[in-house]
Amino acid sequence: MGAGETRTRSRRRAVPWAVLALWIGLLAVVGPFAAKLSDVQHDRAVDYLPSSADSTRVAKIEDQLPGGETTELVLVYHRDGGLRQADRDTAARQIAAITRANPLTETPRAVPSSDGSTLMYPVASNAPGTDEKKRDAFVNDVRDVARDTDGMSVVVGGPGALATDAGEVYDSLGGPLLYTTVAVVALLLILIYRSPLLWLVPLAVAGVADYLSMGVAYGLNQAFGTNVSGQSSGVMTILVFGAGTDYALLIISRYREELRRVERPYDAMKEALRGCGPAVLASSGTVAAGLLCLLAADLNSSRGMGPTGTVGVLCALLAMLTLLPAVLVLLGRRVFWPLVPAYGSEPRQRRSLFAAMGSSAGRRPLVVLASGAALLGALALGTLNLPGALKQEDSFVHRPDSVTAMETLARAYPGQGTQPITVITPTGRADATLSAVRGHTGVASAERGRGGGGWTEISVIARGAPQSAAETATIKALRADLDGSYVGGPSAQQLDLQDTNARDRLVVVPIVLVSVLLILILLLRSLVAPLLLVAAVIAVWGAALGIGGLVFGPLFGFEGTDPGLGLLSFVFLVALGVDYGIFLMHRMREESLSGAEPAAAALTALRTTGGVIASAGLVLAATFAVLTNMGLLQLVELGFVISVGVLLDTFLVRTYLVTSASVALGRKVWWPGGLSREPDTEKAGRQDPVPVG
Repeated sequence: MGAGETRTRSRRRAVPWAVLALWIGLLAVVGPFAAKLSDVQHDRAVDYLPSSADSTRVAKIEDQLPGGETTELVLVYHRDGGLRQADRDTAARQIAAITRANPLTETPRAVPSSDGSTLMYPVASNAPGTDEKKRDAFVNDVRDVARDTDGMSVVVGGPGALATDAGEVYDSLGGPLLYTTVAVVALLLILIYRSPLLWLVPLAVAGVADYLSMGVAYGLNQAFGTNVSGQSSGVMTILVFGAGTDYALLIISRYREELRRVERPYDAMKEALRGCGPAVLASSGTVAAGLLCLLAADLNSSRGMGPTGTVGVLCALLAMLTLLPAVLVLLGRRVFWPLVPAYGSEPRQRRSLFAAMGSSAGRRPLVVLASGAALLGALALGTLNLPGALKQEDSFVHRPDSVTAMETLARAYPGQGTQPITVITPTGRADATLSAVRGHTGVASAERGRGGGGWTEISVIARGAPQSAAETATIKALRADLDGSYVGGPSAQQLDLQDTNARDRLVVVPIVLVSVLLILILLLRSLVAPLLLVAAVIAVWGAALGIGGLVFGPLFGFEGTDPGLGLLSFVFLVALGVDYGIFLMHRMREESLSGAEPAAAALTALRTTGGVIASAGLVLAATFAVLTNMGLLQLVELGFVISVGVLLDTFLVRTYLVTSASVALGRKVWWPGGLSREPDTEKAGRQDPVPVG
């Protein structure tokens, strides 16, 4: 054995171990920060809003007033058929105990309902301030005292209780979301690989990538102040496992092929990465670019999801291109047992479902294209049936006490607001502002509150119920009439969320489309093919959202649609859908560069990549479907639309529509590049084809 061969064998052994050692060191450095990500997570409505919103300004000014931010609760005592004197005495004792145990802004006073069935006690405290843990402790302390007694129901509601209940749902996402995602991905990988060991490798590597992403996300928050919410951290985990497993499927598929041609696993992995690595890099880069477009959003929660989602994708990419190959090489061929790809063997020939599907699309491409487009267009009409904006009390899958309190108040106090609107006005104009507010037709009552720093607080009760059309009209009218004052509070925050989401759609959607289109043009060296892929993912988004409109209200009984659903589902479906388009079109381009006719190139690309893309699509759809089992409707709706969209994209659009359009267009699909002309005009471009497994 020569010295050169000895060095080569030593390198084959040393490189995987060196990569493994580097990852252990990286996790040792990042690990302490990963555990801190939940400490910087904020899920208050005002944390989601831009600094320019009226309700955000109100919250910031309230923080500076004496006592700081106020946590407002409403204790609701109710008995069907009417409260008894003993019930009122019990309520008074409980309120007295709460007052003794907590520093309240004022002594709570009972507000009886006209039918005598309900007592409402507004309770407020400045002690928690902006500390969410102190707020939750205060709410839970009040709930410990205010308990059902002798058939009388007692529930704690109000903005503070709603925020605590929402926070508990977000806090509970971490464990169940991670465990469910891992279980779903594990099951699918077992079915795909039919191996007792192989499925563990990509799953374990994805887990490592998720841990790394949490540490990096925490670092971004500390360095740049990026917003971290329960929604963004949950989606980051989904992206790590979904996108990471997709990349693993492509790499392992190509590695299995190379093991039949190449004797040593190390050399086979080098060939596999050389073959599919560029496509994996390009697809992950496209997803990252699409997510980073969210930085243009005005809504803090959407803008924060851009970098956190990008961190998830890039950490998954890094792990799958380095750690996964190292582990696979160290384990050798036996990791594929019992279906071990022996050196020099031929893969077992099986009837290809995607070959049959491609043939049907190739025989009558225009008919298939027109039928598929008509189907997607019909499904998109379902968007007209989407429920209106989701109210705060309707955002829980399982209704907590805070929502029960709001429903009881709505029945017991019809036509009367039970949630204050806060007006912040310059102190010099406080009397005039108070007079103007009280004179407004939509206002039931208004009281002057704290003052300081040149500002005065006015608490307003509207005549309309919280988040009703009447209350919304009152908020808009107050903002229009009170020049120099700001109108905030929980209902105003929800209104600002809707308005900001509408603005963000108009700004972010065009940026995403232009960014993705430019990347595809550079990647495919064509104009028609990128336009085809972008048109396809837009159609998928419209159809998926339309299916949501057909089932959210009529089938699932959802009372509303999250205002951010349209924008977030668009960004994810465009970025992830183009991801699969890159795999297919790259292989099609490779076949064309090899001299295949356009129809043959399209059908070969579908036959060779269809199985892997289908597996990847199933995994990605399943990981996003995990969100449908979470406790907040905005996550359920987002997970549903993205899962349905990924399945449509995988089994209808990629399989039939893109393939049939490519067959129908022929060489024109590569216009104006050299491939749009005769094959011999593209000789200069045949040097570096980018194969895709």
